[in-house]
Amino acid sequence: MAKKLPEFKGKEIPEFATEEEAAEFFDSYSFAEAMEKGLFKPENVELAPELAAKIRERSKTKKVTLRLRLSQIEDAKMIAREKDIPYQTLIRSWIVEGIRRERGEQRA
Repeated sequence: MAKKLPEFKGKEIPEFATEEEAAEFFDSYSFAEAMEKGLFKPENVELAPELAAKIRERSKTKKVTLRLRLSQIEDAKMIAREKDIPYQTLIRSWIVEGIRRERGEQRA
């Protein structure tokens, strides 16, 4: 029988008996979600500088859900394969370009 992990109620991170228990806990719960709730801040956790920078940058983003036709997703995947980039990255770049165009901004 598997050992029951401490419960995460979204207000504070529980205490762990071992590093393995902590690793299993964080595999089960979203570190990004904990950061969004203010439980973790990169400057309060000892991390490699490049990882801390990535976490800070990611905390400036928010997930959104878009409903697209399957044909639109397949077309985006095909174009992304041709450009050798992930299709989500391609779609995000299209959104950025569209926003710039609508605002009349020039590409940086």
